[in-house]
Amino acid sequence: MTKLIVRCFGLSIDGFGAGPNQSLDNPLGVGGPGLMEWVFPTRTFQQMHGGGGGDGGGSRGPDDDFAARGFVNLGAWILGRNMFGPVRGPWPDDEWKGWWGTNPPYHVPVFVLTHHAREPLVMEGGTTFHFVADGIEAALARAREAAQGKDVRVGGGAATIRQYLRAGLIDELHIAQSPVLLGSGEPLFTGIDLLALGYQVTERVTTEHATHLVLTKQSPKQ
Repeated sequence: MTKLIVRCFGLSIDGFGAGPNQSLDNPLGVGGPGLMEWVFPTRTFQQMHGGGGGDGGGSRGPDDDFAARGFVNLGAWILGRNMFGPVRGPWPDDEWKGWWGTNPPYHVPVFVLTHHAREPLVMEGGTTFHFVADGIEAALARAREAAQGKDVRVGGGAATIRQYLRAGLIDELHIAQSPVLLGSGEPLFTGIDLLALGYQVTERVTTEHATHLVLTKQSPKQ
């Protein structure tokens, strides 16, 4: 059965999923890259981004295990528009094709939430970006269909994850809490009562670089 999941989402000690002043030069906001320092050295990340992962390079261990789990059984992704790029308002043209170059690291259909329609964007390596202008549930329905029984991963940003959490649609959420303070930025859990929504911490692993927490939505008791 297809699950809606969040994997490898970096969070600061003070609860921010991105720093302030996100821009073309600072896609994760000021200080935001510190949220992902745990994943950059891993074998999984190095392999995906052309480092030494293919020949055994990159670190192994729990951080790499969580990074690798993030790509198991994935059939589709959902992204907020900010995760796709810094362009705001109506699309001026089709020039912006994402942060990742011609071969993005998804390799499956990706559904981008937006208020402004745009034709699908076919990239190398099996990634096609579909732009969904009719809400989170429409995006999820299309992603589930495209996933063909595999899972759908919500890649962020924080505002997009909050929308799906409030709707009770996320089945499992993996947070990597890094030992950094951002002071301001994009909060993840503001205004959300996770306990009331049925989420419980089902896994906790601490490494030198992050505390990994898995929150799972429990089935209602009969």
